[in-house]
Amino acid sequence: MPLTTDRRRLSWRLHASLGPEETRRLERWLAASRVFLAISSIFAMLLEPLPATPRFGMVMALLACYLVLSLVLMFTFRHVQVPPAWLRYLAHGVDTFWPVALAAVSSSRSSALFLFFFFALLAAAYRWRVWETLATAAAMIVVPALLALLLVLSHSSAVFPPELETSRLFERAISLLVMALLLGYLAGQEKELRAERVAITRLLGKARVEIGLVGTLREMSQEFLRLYGAQRALLVSQEANTLRAFSGEATADGTFRWLEPSPTDRELYLFETPADVWCARNRNGKWSGLALDRSGTPIRRWEHPFLDALAQAQNTHSVAAVSYTLGPDWSGRVFLIKPRLLAPRSEDLRFLQEVVRQVSPAVYNVFLLRRLRQRAGAVERARVARELHDGAVQSLIAVEMQLDVLRRQSEPLAGGLSAELLRVQHLLREEILKLRELMQLMKSLDVDGRKLLPFIADTVERFQRETGIQAQFLSDVEEVKTSAKVCRELAQITQEALVNIRKHSQARHVQVRLAAPDGACSIVIEDDGRGFDFSGHLSLRELDDRRLGPVVIKERVRFIEGELTIESKPGQGSRLEVYVPAKIESSYG
Repeated sequence: MPLTTDRRRLSWRLHASLGPEETRRLERWLAASRVFLAISSIFAMLLEPLPATPRFGMVMALLACYLVLSLVLMFTFRHVQVPPAWLRYLAHGVDTFWPVALAAVSSSRSSALFLFFFFALLAAAYRWRVWETLATAAAMIVVPALLALLLVLSHSSAVFPPELETSRLFERAISLLVMALLLGYLAGQEKELRAERVAITRLLGKARVEIGLVGTLREMSQEFLRLYGAQRALLVSQEANTLRAFSGEATADGTFRWLEPSPTDRELYLFETPADVWCARNRNGKWSGLALDRSGTPIRRWEHPFLDALAQAQNTHSVAAVSYTLGPDWSGRVFLIKPRLLAPRSEDLRFLQEVVRQVSPAVYNVFLLRRLRQRAGAVERARVARELHDGAVQSLIAVEMQLDVLRRQSEPLAGGLSAELLRVQHLLREEILKLRELMQLMKSLDVDGRKLLPFIADTVERFQRETGIQAQFLSDVEEVKTSAKVCRELAQITQEALVNIRKHSQARHVQVRLAAPDGACSIVIEDDGRGFDFSGHLSLRELDDRRLGPVVIKERVRFIEGELTIESKPGQGSRLEVYVPAKIESSYG
């Protein structure tokens, strides 16, 4: 594909076309300006001390017709909601050929009528870009030139109007072309700048707290792919504290997924280079491209020995990349695989650099706000838990103690009063346990690989103390090398499983075992209760198909992409095992 085609397509992707309302407003402004120009020209011609010649009358007649047409167009554009294309072209035809007609019949050397030429070029520049403006200027040059040529060929004895004399015509042609080029260029640059602002605004609008960090990255990645016509986008991040690298991939079909971390990610994607943004393409085994430093200055001698390994890993012959930082916590690069920047310009790379610089704070704000919401929710849950502990739980304990005293005093009495009081006492004790379990689940878990074992041990010990069920915790490791996110989910799965055992199993013995084979992590919870409502060994998919098993635990296992297995022997007990593979747990670091 020719390079010019790709560059033009990129330009049209960035070009923000006028909407119906913007088009209507533009045509209204031009119509009002057209009326003002016509009225001003009529007054200027009346004030100019010229003799009343036939040509003067023709000029005034043309100006009067131009004023009438301008008024008609102004009222039309005011009442038409969406101006049709033919009406806009008709207005542009009036703007283009009326100055030619005025110049053909005018005998004045004044430059007042030249404002009509300027207005036509200005209207073309506002409506379109530089090529359309140049075409308008060419049309206003060709018509007088043909008229002058016809007069010469016909050997007319008429005196040429000054605008049709050869020297004046050449001078007017050069002036129109230069003016058209300047107006078209300035209008094109203004439209491109506006299009860039629109693109950045659209990207900033994708940063929303409600869809989370992953949703924000997915939406923004799609905008990058659309703007630069890339097949894929690769996001590689590095945490400042741990220097661990994480990568995600977005494709043109709207998906975004985290990739399995590799020890070579930092060397392959986060290599040291003075280039802050760059684009390169491999042609016949040789790389060529353009790179800019952080200030946007092109790097003349840019060394890129890393491109071969990068291209081989991503199976591509062209790639663009830009660096970013997310506050003091994260840094990395965004890679666009197979973009349409085959002949990149400095402006294209500077725009990519500017986009990332303005979008990065918005992404970081989403990250911080999500974290703030989680912490605010944890603080609120902790406050409610304290209120329950200091209020409702203490009151229920006091009532339970008073019932116990009343029951003991009523034992010598006849009837079933003592048994009824014992039943109510057991109900109160059960509600107290439920409230304590609820408070435990409401607490914010600050659990990582070092704290997971002590937390589960304390949970099992408290379970035994409060329920009277014999419970034991075993572990073959002293520290679990897994992410904090997986550790929190495993801790909450253990709490939920013990709550279910107390409520439903009628077990006398419980055993919790934790293991970490080959970087993975597994937790097994066994009891000798009455088991589940099925017999056998079922996986998570089989449990979902049969609509069996604890719903909360299944959701938490799916959240960390782990594996759940439940073995049940009715009347003899059950065995629940959660296994998190190493490749899954490492991706949540």
